[in-house]
Amino acid sequence: MLEDFLKYQAKTTPNPLGLEIDRANGSYIFDTQGKSYLDFIAGVSALPLGHSHPKVVNALCSQIEKYMHVMVYGEFAQAPAVKLCKKLVGLLPKKHEVVYLTNSGTEAIEGALKLAKRVTGRSGLIAAQNSYHGSTHGALSLMGYENQKKRYRPLLPGVRFIQFNNREDLDQIDQSTAAVLLESIQGGAGFILPKDNYLKKVKKKCEKVGAIMILDEIQPGFGRTGKMFGFEHFGVVPDIVVMGKALGGGLPIGAFSAPKKMMRKLQDDPKLGHITTFGGNPVIATAALATLNEIHSTKLVRKIAKKEKIFRRNLKHPMIKCIRGRGLMLAPIFEKTEIPNFLVPRCIEKGLLLFWLLWEKNAIRISPPLNISEEEIVSGCQIIKETLNEI
Repeated sequence: MLEDFLKYQAKTTPNPLGLEIDRANGSYIFDTQGKSYLDFIAGVSALPLGHSHPKVVNALCSQIEKYMHVMVYGEFAQAPAVKLCKKLVGLLPKKHEVVYLTNSGTEAIEGALKLAKRVTGRSGLIAAQNSYHGSTHGALSLMGYENQKKRYRPLLPGVRFIQFNNREDLDQIDQSTAAVLLESIQGGAGFILPKDNYLKKVKKKCEKVGAIMILDEIQPGFGRTGKMFGFEHFGVVPDIVVMGKALGGGLPIGAFSAPKKMMRKLQDDPKLGHITTFGGNPVIATAALATLNEIHSTKLVRKIAKKEKIFRRNLKHPMIKCIRGRGLMLAPIFEKTEIPNFLVPRCIEKGLLLFWLLWEKNAIRISPPLNISEEEIVSGCQIIKETLNEI
């Protein structure tokens, strides 16, 4: 299979990890040789309940027997999508009355940017340096890492970048600004938290000049940080919330939410302001609803802070300078790039799945399933420390 993978499937890097996967269950992935791997990355924060959770699988099977796709988004009333949107509205701040379902977090970013431009009648966009919001043309334009996008220019005009947590840069938000797009916790930059009420200051400046504040919750959202949404830690309510990854419980989905008055702008003048064939697909929406119901019913979010403490307690090592992040969105930081470059493949050899971060080269990503057991956390941390001792 690996030979055909390398021959026929387009790659994102010259040297993919290339594990040949047979099955996955709970916190473990199994290759075609039967070897198990404890999963500390959860499909890059996309599997809050781990692999093949029975509640999600059973819900999927039930829905597939009824129907899988009947019409493009927004025309027919289909129970899975309607129930999911209602559930999300119940989890979001009160002003977020309506949800638009998409196929991915990146598509939701695109829809949110269009909505902000439509609402304000402006074209200026602001994002943060070292940000990541996806790789489609609009999202790429707001990616704050020039080396990753320079070969795809020209991109969208009117985009400016500010330094995350830099108060002085907020002067760039002015009456030409349609939207400020930020991650509530910067992901690719190394799981950097806002500090000194930074997000509140951004919101205040947006309100002053009439700009829309969009927060990207694609990675922090749905319990990963110990709150349902990352922004809840920082006392701010954005105008638009963008969601994805964990929402689907392992299937592709995205969403963005806003007040009804704003979201109506996509309905008319022109009609079909944002359209999608498979957004709100009943099978995917069923998986998402089952995932949210399980997170809620098991009170999983309340357990995240304790699990973070277990990670921090068991990842004390001279080579680990610090651990950035919050909850189960953690990034051990090392002195040299060579350390994570040795650690990731070596731990995989030992049966522990780790991965790198996008822009922070001196870090590894730890973003396991939210329902990982305390014993699994300790076991994985021990492998990391043993591997560091080999250096």
